[in-house]
Amino acid sequence: MASLNQHVRTLLNARALWRLALLVSVAAIVYLATTSQSYPIPASANDKVNHLIAFLELTLLTRLAWPELKPWWFAPALLSFGLGIEMVQANLPYRDFSLADLAADAAGIAIGLLPWPFFKHITKQPLRNSPNSL
Repeated sequence: MASLNQHVRTLLNARALWRLALLVSVAAIVYLATTSQSYPIPASANDKVNHLIAFLELTLLTRLAWPELKPWWFAPALLSFGLGIEMVQANLPYRDFSLADLAADAAGIAIGLLPWPFFKHITKQPLRNSPNSL
């Protein structure tokens, strides 16, 4: 029977799953950011908290989908995504551009980078369990 650590490692190494989850999350965030309908999110009473949670999620999913990427590659891309959303919202009559939203996005990215050192050692397979071992 496999240990819990092995099950966690298998889940963390399911890169296709994390890439699909990232794609679905990006699509959902774009929809929510551009729709004129209001969708109350019970977890937060503040729009800035929603931004922080969304970009925390995007950061974690990106790290899980591409664990070999260094933060200086994807963190600016995620922040650019947030800026792009704000620029689109500036042109929508029912939305506004907000630097505070962008700051919340950056905070979510920064917080999303924090737990990675704790998970990094779990995603590495021991040599005896690697697919290339004899």
